[in-house]
Amino acid sequence: MNELLLVATIAGQEVALRSSDVDSVVEIESLVAAPRTPAHIVGLSALRSRVLTVIDCRCSLGLAMCEADEADEADGADGAGEPVAACRQAVVVERSGHYYALLVDRVEDVIESRSELLPTQSRQGEGWRRVSLGMIETSRGILNVVDSKAFIAGPETVRSA
Repeated sequence: MNELLLVATIAGQEVALRSSDVDSVVEIESLVAAPRTPAHIVGLSALRSRVLTVIDCRCSLGLAMCEADEADEADGADGAGEPVAACRQAVVVERSGHYYALLVDRVEDVIESRSELLPTQSRQGEGWRRVSLGMIETSRGILNVVDSKAFIAGPETVRSA
């Protein structure tokens, strides 16, 4: 059976997320800093009266924070609860009753898979290996299917086999 996938770009790489894991796709327009949180949690935002914990997927991969985040830090966002103005595309997912916004470079498309999930066979970095569920054939070529839970957990954790 073909599975619907949301195609997004993260750190310049096209990846797929299972559409069954996706609540919505939004633009994050403002953030409130969340002091004393891991670096990949860039703040909190609101969506339809729900609090979203905003995750920087690049940082979760162990890569540099996205440019907008670095600009916010340079502007003096000091964690005092002041909103940080920015506009970012995010994929909203729900885990155990909590909502998370996964910051992505951009959302591309919704497509159907053309194969079952296959083992990852590339020489990805440790961060990519941690979030990868496997590879899948699509009309856009072979894409890495990523695990939203692994992005939420962050770079300090290792997924158990």
